[in-house]
Amino acid sequence: MSKINLTILMPCLNEEETLATCINKANKWILENNYSSEILIADNGSTDKSQSIATSLGARVINVKKRGYGNAIFFGALEAKGKFIIMGDADDSYDFSNLNLFIEKLEGGFDLVMGNRFAGGIMDGAMPWKNKFIGNPILSWLGRLFFNSKIRDFHCGLRGFSKKAFLKMDLRTSGMEFASEMVIKANIFNMKIAEVPTILHKDGRSRQPHLRPWRDGWRHLRFMLLFCPRWLFVIPGILTFLLSSLLYSALLIAPLRIGGINLDLHTLFYAEAGVVLGFLALFFGLIIRLFASREGLMSEHKLYEIICKNPVLEIGSIFGLLAIATGVYLGFSTLASWQSLNFGDIPNGDLLRTVSLSSLSILVGGILLLSSLLMGFITMSTREGRY
Repeated sequence: MSKINLTILMPCLNEEETLATCINKANKWILENNYSSEILIADNGSTDKSQSIATSLGARVINVKKRGYGNAIFFGALEAKGKFIIMGDADDSYDFSNLNLFIEKLEGGFDLVMGNRFAGGIMDGAMPWKNKFIGNPILSWLGRLFFNSKIRDFHCGLRGFSKKAFLKMDLRTSGMEFASEMVIKANIFNMKIAEVPTILHKDGRSRQPHLRPWRDGWRHLRFMLLFCPRWLFVIPGILTFLLSSLLYSALLIAPLRIGGINLDLHTLFYAEAGVVLGFLALFFGLIIRLFASREGLMSEHKLYEIICKNPVLEIGSIFGLLAIATGVYLGFSTLASWQSLNFGDIPNGDLLRTVSLSSLSILVGGILLLSSLLMGFITMSTREGRY
């Protein structure tokens, strides 16, 4: 049997209205180009005639029991026999008889080749206005911002990739987020990515599509944010910490007057809350990044290597304990001052600034200590596998 160079992969869930059209177009392209290929249908629980239609037209069908778009593509790609895989929906919205640009890029050494519907053209009625003018442009812009990607159409359903690149991506999501995860992982692992113009047609189904724009759009956005702790945690945390620290330091010395507004003790405690939240967000981002590196969800970061090879965690724990000790000392100092007043009323809130500094030192020290211990657990050297 000759080696198969390409698998044309179509996820399928009750697509009897359009599946034959998609397979016939794919067969047409294979015959015209004499390219060693197979057509693989990853059926995700169809109850109509989709499977019998596919087999009658010479396509190979596999049953994917775990529901979800991501599961269908993932297990389909695992079963693919081709060196390259081109995936696309089975609703006749993409033209499987025109795959030459994808093959040219794949054979040219690109790991992932994305279709670009905005460059190729979007036919009337093919995409809801909220997807065309709001959802896709915003999510694609965020993808370029968060992951230094050059992709202009982050969620095009017609895309090609090598089997080798697919296995390296180690994709995990099971739903519509799978489309985002593929592009994100390709960028994280510095894979070669290209875009080619792709026309989006109005799908040929009489029923409503499986896609739910608002729900699936939010799932894509949430996934992108979680996969970019730098933008979700680290940068907001640093900004919040620095701005709150500046305000807190000024108010710790004396009341602050800005224009006609007097800022004093009440603002001091809000600034303290900002310092703590910013500090906590910063360490959340670092911990998530370390965990993602260890689990292979993201590429390894120099931070991971630094923490593993240096006593960073021990130093962090020591500074955390020192900060807690400082806070406790200030607390007892305040208590002694209050005792000198026979535990009565404190005039003008004189001791509240010291109380605030004491509580802040304990909170920041506690966060530093616990975060250091948690990072130590995450970066602990372990043996892979079982006996």
